[in-house]
Amino acid sequence: MTMQLFLPFRKRKTPRPAEPGRDVITVGRRVWTVTYVRHPRARNYVLRVGEDGGLRVTIPRGGSRKEAERFARHKADWIEHERYRRELERGRESGWEDGRPVLLRGESVRLEVDPVERCARLGEERIAIGGDGTAALSTAVTRHLRGLAARELPARLMELAASLGHTVAGVTVRDQRSRWGSCSHAGRISLNWRLVQAPPTVRDYVLLHELTHLAEGNHSRRFWKKLEAVCPWHREARAWLRAWPHRSEPDGSGLKAQGSRTVSVPL
Repeated sequence: MTMQLFLPFRKRKTPRPAEPGRDVITVGRRVWTVTYVRHPRARNYVLRVGEDGGLRVTIPRGGSRKEAERFARHKADWIEHERYRRELERGRESGWEDGRPVLLRGESVRLEVDPVERCARLGEERIAIGGDGTAALSTAVTRHLRGLAARELPARLMELAASLGHTVAGVTVRDQRSRWGSCSHAGRISLNWRLVQAPPTVRDYVLLHELTHLAEGNHSRRFWKKLEAVCPWHREARAWLRAWPHRSEPDGSGLKAQGSRTVSVPL
């Protein structure tokens, strides 16, 4: 009689891929959710901004989560710029619609329509709507934003002018399609109403740019040196402006006043 002893060998389990690690990182006042994903074939750390604004960092073989977080923090300015760029592109594609995010003073604010009260809300701003449909909503929102710009931009310009000892002959807020601002030889400054949507630092860059033209009516080295002294963040602000979707609209050469030379910040 033969007896057999069966040893309880266990089947080798196939290793499961590591679950993505989720966390939150804070840089100054900016807070982002981030997902860390390890990839054995990745050679470098890779950072992506998702459609929801969250971050995804790929960790290469041999990399560490600590180094991945440091990598993401080092790219803080790029992250902010990319998030703004996507927000602007979404706005251009969807137009003024209920539920869409709208940039206001650099913050993404949800546009909410109340059909019963025939109004829309943009954060703390209440906007009356004079009709039905997308066209009426678009008209109402644009009119409201232009009204905010007409109140806020000249006041901020005069505040900066006073602090720098400049005298402004006059200021207007217009619907410019290819310029953020311009300054004439007579000392009159014109500003694009869309600046009310930009972050305060970007708005101030354009205002300081035009105020600097009161002393230097060109873009010489001396001009940029003077601007650098009052606006050391101008490079970052210009990078943000380059992502603005309105820069693709027709040029505004026809907006120049005949008989006078204007210097402007191009879109």
